[in-house]
Amino acid sequence: MTSAQVDTDKAPEEGYERGLNSRQVQMIAIGGAIGVGLFLGAGANIAKAGPSIILMYALAGVIIFFIMRALGELLLYRPVSGSFAEYSREFLGPFFGYFTGWTYWLMWVVTGMAELTAAAIYIHYWFPDIPQWVSALVFLVLLFVANLISVKLFGEIEFWFSMVKVTAIIGMIVIGVGVLTLGFSQAGDTAAVSNLWEFDGFFPKGIGSSLMTLQGVMFAYLAVELVGVTAGESENPEKTLPKAINTLPWRIALFYVGALTVILAVVKWTEFAEGVSPFVEAFAVIGIPAGAGIVNFVVLTAALSSCNSGMYSTGRMLRTLADNGEAPKVFNKLSSTKTPAIGIAVSVVFMAIGVVLNYLVPEKAFGYVTSVATAAGIWTWLMILISHVRYRRGVVAGRLPASSFPAPGGSVCSYIAIAFLLFVTCLIAYDADARVCLYVMAGWAAALGIGWFVLKSRNPGITERPGEPEFEKIG
Repeated sequence: MTSAQVDTDKAPEEGYERGLNSRQVQMIAIGGAIGVGLFLGAGANIAKAGPSIILMYALAGVIIFFIMRALGELLLYRPVSGSFAEYSREFLGPFFGYFTGWTYWLMWVVTGMAELTAAAIYIHYWFPDIPQWVSALVFLVLLFVANLISVKLFGEIEFWFSMVKVTAIIGMIVIGVGVLTLGFSQAGDTAAVSNLWEFDGFFPKGIGSSLMTLQGVMFAYLAVELVGVTAGESENPEKTLPKAINTLPWRIALFYVGALTVILAVVKWTEFAEGVSPFVEAFAVIGIPAGAGIVNFVVLTAALSSCNSGMYSTGRMLRTLADNGEAPKVFNKLSSTKTPAIGIAVSVVFMAIGVVLNYLVPEKAFGYVTSVATAAGIWTWLMILISHVRYRRGVVAGRLPASSFPAPGGSVCSYIAIAFLLFVTCLIAYDADARVCLYVMAGWAAALGIGWFVLKSRNPGITERPGEPEFEKIG
């Protein structure tokens, strides 16, 4: 038996409870593809790109599918809870596993900071007398307790959060199609498919302006890879994970391309602006009673869903880092309910600091936080893709066992996705407002580099863990 096969046999047993059933994994996958980036962020993107934003979401969706198929092949080769960090460690070396694990932790902590603040603002819509910090603190505590109780409760909460989002989007599509075909509602006289090209064309501000929205579009897809973190706690990963990943194209086609196509046919693109949810605007134009309140509730669940996922994934990633000697050993402990309680608690403390910061600093800080999350997400996706390319080389050379869920086209689609993500990074560097996240990531990289140097000085053997050297010797 090869060393790779030994790892494959041992990997699934990590001490976690395999408490996520197929229904929950499916909804976690769906929920990961629908977030605040769609419900709120799409408004700013529509204002910049007009109807062509539909094409941008479709293009990014194809790349996301390439990323998820690459991750799926790795997950069925060796399903582990630390997924991205573990594959980076195995195929690129210990430092990349360390860097990816901590960067993914950062992504979810800063996302949690933003989402908690957003959730408090949404509550303020109904209860203006309640201070925002109180609402944020209540949500923080409730989700923290839920994550400590069991992975089953996390899965159930995420299931219902996702159900609300899915129901809202499908409802919007059905109502919009009804307006377009039957002409009812206040929008009946102006709603038409021709709205997609009549107002200065499909690319009203030029192709360049449309491409510049890709950085915001990619933020909307953050967390789609969360299904990979659930691998160590899924009841039957060999069946549930491929199903969740293979249904991604129709989810993107329906929830993003379909919803935005209907909305932009019902409401002229010129009526959208930054900070205005396209769903709120569509409900208002159609004239649905309490439409704004309905959408406010949906966006609230989207924010809480993201924060809930953040607590889940940060605790698991810290445990993976601790397992490899790259974080304090205390994070390795599981509670009596088989949850990484200490890792979750520390992450929650950092999220709480973010609530305070977002309360004190100007509103622009929210945009900075989301751009940092996007940059961290792009790094994670790149590591998945590069690890997949290295894995495929090992399979072709006969050094590694083939996965039961091979990505179509082998490494070709991964190379295409890598080029696309590097292009988006260049767009971020070109945008003066978004560029700040690259400075933050440079500082983060320097801090992690110093941390790695300290780890090596204390434990020289950390660089000799099974990783790239073992990979090259297999066979």
